[in-house]
Amino acid sequence: MTRYLIILFFFAFASALSAQDQISEEPRIIRQWSLTPDFTGERPIEFDTVFSLFNRYRLTDRYSPVNAYPGNYGLPLYQISFFDRIIHPEKFLYSYYYPLMYLSDRTIFMNTQVPFTELVWTYGGARNIAEQTFRVRHSQNVNRFLNFGLIYDIVYNLGQYRYQRADNKNFTFFTSYTGDKYRLYFSAGINKHIAFENGGITDKEQLSQFETRDVAVNLGGLNKAKSELKNNSILLVQRYKLGGGKSFPADTLQSGSTGSLRLSGTFSHIAVLENNRRTYSDNYPASGFYDTVFISQNVTFDSLYSRILKNTLRFDFSTDETRKFRLGGGFGFRNELLKFSQIIPTHDTLLADTATWRHSNNALTGRLYNNIGEKFRWTATGELYLTGYRAGDFRLDGAITKSFDLRKGRADLVITGSISNTRPSFWYQQWGGNHFEWNADLDKELRTDIGTIISYPARKALLKFNYALIDNYTDFNFSAVPSQHTGGLSVASIAVSKEFTAWKFHLATDLILQQSSNRQILDLPFVSMRTAGYFEHLFIFRSTDGRLRAQIGADLTIHTPYHPYAYMPATGRYYRQDQETTGNYPFLNVFLNLKLKRTRILVMLDHVNSGISGYDYYMIPSYPMNIRMFRYGVAWTFYD
Repeated sequence: MTRYLIILFFFAFASALSAQDQISEEPRIIRQWSLTPDFTGERPIEFDTVFSLFNRYRLTDRYSPVNAYPGNYGLPLYQISFFDRIIHPEKFLYSYYYPLMYLSDRTIFMNTQVPFTELVWTYGGARNIAEQTFRVRHSQNVNRFLNFGLIYDIVYNLGQYRYQRADNKNFTFFTSYTGDKYRLYFSAGINKHIAFENGGITDKEQLSQFETRDVAVNLGGLNKAKSELKNNSILLVQRYKLGGGKSFPADTLQSGSTGSLRLSGTFSHIAVLENNRRTYSDNYPASGFYDTVFISQNVTFDSLYSRILKNTLRFDFSTDETRKFRLGGGFGFRNELLKFSQIIPTHDTLLADTATWRHSNNALTGRLYNNIGEKFRWTATGELYLTGYRAGDFRLDGAITKSFDLRKGRADLVITGSISNTRPSFWYQQWGGNHFEWNADLDKELRTDIGTIISYPARKALLKFNYALIDNYTDFNFSAVPSQHTGGLSVASIAVSKEFTAWKFHLATDLILQQSSNRQILDLPFVSMRTAGYFEHLFIFRSTDGRLRAQIGADLTIHTPYHPYAYMPATGRYYRQDQETTGNYPFLNVFLNLKLKRTRILVMLDHVNSGISGYDYYMIPSYPMNIRMFRYGVAWTFYD
């Protein structure tokens, strides 16, 4: 695989340099956006090829600043920040891979004047333990309305410890047609994640005695244990507008004039199809790692499957988008068809059977919003399940936004709130396999959230406060099976992101403070921090009129002690444990970032302090993080 990636890399690199020689450094007009959670509007996303801190190339670290995973990038992970965690019941099977995947609700659409291509490639470690990532993104317009594009993303990580390979391939194709009366958005994603499961190391003392490949693991060569997750998804949104105006209701608009009061409406059809399958195999289930064997002593092959098809019909309306006072809203009806199947033990002759469940849901959705000038707006969205498997579930979200024009630019204050009553995922209630089986009747989880966001982009400052009150909190207990805390649980968090600059010195910090009301049910590190200090300089070569921007510095990640989740390979789930703590260990990287025209270069020494600061470099029990590794990478963006 390395050979083909290198060939593709240099072929594209030559094309990129050729293209850059023919273009000027004048910025191109590029628009990109995602859809709102109800798929009724567009949310603009700033286009940026991200030179600053290019060493933070991992997609998971962009989703949330501090993450816990079994040592090897590409394996399932959870977010240290409680309010960044993926909790939606439909995302259960892939919640620990979500930041790496391309799904319907994460599609980013583009509109370009000329074809746009971005390629990113990184490589780290010796050949037999190498970590490679490769991502290509391409988009181009057929005309000013019609665009199509694709993304192909690979993480291929052999791992420093035995039987811990991660092999992730994610692909998405997207297209959009943004006419004045008719709009279409379409995306199709294929995500495949393979994780070799070693069950963690057997003795942490061996870290100081042996090379990483010689450290003994719980699931070794006889087991050849492996998990595989496959996800396919399709999104189709069609919107037809009635009435005048250039913008669709629910899109982000500029207000200004006081024209006549005119109404416009939009009919929408939204279709989402998603298939998920997870398998777990083990050639030696009687090795002693698992306490129970329900189906076969010779081989484990657990399989779970889910499919969901959603169809929504909506009508949205809005007053004239050119008015300072603008009111809009909408309502819709959604039908959902669900299918679940899995291998289950029969408990007769240690054989297995396949069970299938089919369910359906019918739900009402709605939205109401009001823009008053350019600096004040509020919005409320909600959904209520009327009949079916999730009958009685509801969710109501609200946000109030006030903008302020300060000396350095605009700042936003956002106050948010939500209340939801949600049935736990089907897989919390029904599970079958060779080592685990449960059939639980769980109550609905009632959750209330309030929050505040202060954003000041010109000062590179962001402050978030979140508070949640949860009844019937659902997770996996010390036995790695579902449990529900019937009492109330509250969580509070303050997250700060700020970059300080003094001359050419920069300090970019993400700081998270969080506290749970019951640490036996939910334990969180009180302080988590990721900070990078670096020196930045622009080299100007007058003879060639060349410009080289450079950043050199160090990146530190650390959190205070707490009881992290442990990982169960058979289910692929994280569960509570109270035997080991992690924390107070600094993970330090030193890096050099370079940018020449639209080409970015990364050189980094990862975990430079391994063995120097001790051997407690764990994020979760039994799975040490990788030791010191030299890493390099290149990214380039070009238009032709």
